[in-house]
Amino acid sequence: MSAMTVVTFYFLWCALIAAGVGLGRVLWEFLGIGVRGVWQGLGPWQPGRPDQRVPAVGGAEPAHLAYWWRQMWVDGGTAAAYGMRTMWTALADPWLERISRNLFRGRFPSGPRTGSPAGAVLLIVFVAPGTAAGALIGTALATLLLGVFLVVFALLLALVWLGCAAAVPVLRGAERGWTLARGVRVKCPYPGCYQPVPLAVHRCPGCEAGHGSLRPGRYGVLWHRCGCGRRLPTTRFARRGALTTRCPHCDRRLPGITGTTRVVHAPLVGGTSSGKTMLMAAMVEGLHACARRGELTVEYASDDDRTAANDLNQELRQTGWARATTGGQPRALMLTVTRGRRRRLLYLYDPMGESVSEADRVRAQHYLQHANGVVLVADVLADPKVRGRLGADDLARARAARPSPQGPWDTYQRLTGELAALTGRRGRLSVATVVTKRDILDQLTTLAVPGAQIDGWLEQIGLGPLVRALGHDFRAARYWAVSAHAATGTGPLESEQRRAAEPVLWLLAASGLRTGALAGPGGAGGSGGRERRIRLRGTGDRERTPA
Repeated sequence: MSAMTVVTFYFLWCALIAAGVGLGRVLWEFLGIGVRGVWQGLGPWQPGRPDQRVPAVGGAEPAHLAYWWRQMWVDGGTAAAYGMRTMWTALADPWLERISRNLFRGRFPSGPRTGSPAGAVLLIVFVAPGTAAGALIGTALATLLLGVFLVVFALLLALVWLGCAAAVPVLRGAERGWTLARGVRVKCPYPGCYQPVPLAVHRCPGCEAGHGSLRPGRYGVLWHRCGCGRRLPTTRFARRGALTTRCPHCDRRLPGITGTTRVVHAPLVGGTSSGKTMLMAAMVEGLHACARRGELTVEYASDDDRTAANDLNQELRQTGWARATTGGQPRALMLTVTRGRRRRLLYLYDPMGESVSEADRVRAQHYLQHANGVVLVADVLADPKVRGRLGADDLARARAARPSPQGPWDTYQRLTGELAALTGRRGRLSVATVVTKRDILDQLTTLAVPGAQIDGWLEQIGLGPLVRALGHDFRAARYWAVSAHAATGTGPLESEQRRAAEPVLWLLAASGLRTGALAGPGGAGGSGGRERRIRLRGTGDRERTPA
């Protein structure tokens, strides 16, 4: 037998041993070790056991990052690495460090010596090389198969990640489309802020932590996991609105229906002592009068709004007058008005009269840039032309009514230019002009009594330029004459309360709430504003005679 034949036979024998060891045992043993290592690497499996791979909650958002966003890849990568490492660790020990080493020393794989030198030589020459090669080949094949499995697993993880990542813009887009369709644009109602609130800060009911990014995103698709462990819904469809919300700019509490209801901003603009505060109280009472008849539903947006309204009503019942508004920029009085299946969140602003005394002060009223309509409070007794028409007795009555130092035409001139600069859309706004102190006007003998056509009456008494300017500068204009004294205080007239509410109902109708029929004749959008004539002979003795 030639030397080449002997060498070939030897290599074939070693290859047979290697195949038997590698394919018959090591491949499956190490594949099991690798899979088990991957499974163990996904742990820990005991609840509450710390895991250093999980980042601590902190930073701007007190919530855990979504598992699919980052931790899924961290766990998958560490598990794969741990599975591979356990296989090659098992190759080094026991297969190379003990089994193969013992064979190359002429010992049995478990370590005992053979009974004869010939047996040791056989182990060294014919068994050891094939066993070592088989261990290496089996480990390599197990690594390859496990790698294929891990690649498939990574592709599945990628599909999960892509599905969640695709769900984020879909849910955000659906929510955005819903808000646009319903015209929901939230603005902070508090003075010094008035900022848009695209997403409020939501408080966790468990630990009161503020979540400023509670929407589908990297912290979760359908819910976020707060640092305290509580799950918080991320969409309005999942009742996110049930959580307490705060303004992200000034950290003050927002109404509970923030983000779910369209907001209508209605500032009352008028000079000092023009009757804005009393008119606002009359408007609120008028809305409640409509609610008592079942025509709509009115609720205060928060306990603070209810307290403010009750305090104002109590003051009016005790003194018959409202204190002058002070304190800089106003906080909106917020009410929810519901008719049928539609609802609006009404912001009523009552700024102090000095805020419209100069252009710079008007410019500082940032809530005006959110206005959906304006209530122009017109104290005609403050206009010099009107007072020039009065006789001596009527002039004394007018002075006793505490006229504003600024007439309605001056107020409008200071308002209109700055309003156009603040909103950029004055021509799309509606203006409800309310002539106040109707009870005093009805007592004057040298001045025509406000009748059915208030705009015509204003032209008759010398305020025609105001009427023409309002009709030209705004999308729609309508006129009323109201006695806030008759609508508030002790023994209020429900008919006058409803009249006081008509301007607000008209502005709400412009937002899509079906209250036009409640805003009096022409309330669906007419500009004439024909009114019922109610003659009031003073706050103590009121004679009501329909025209």
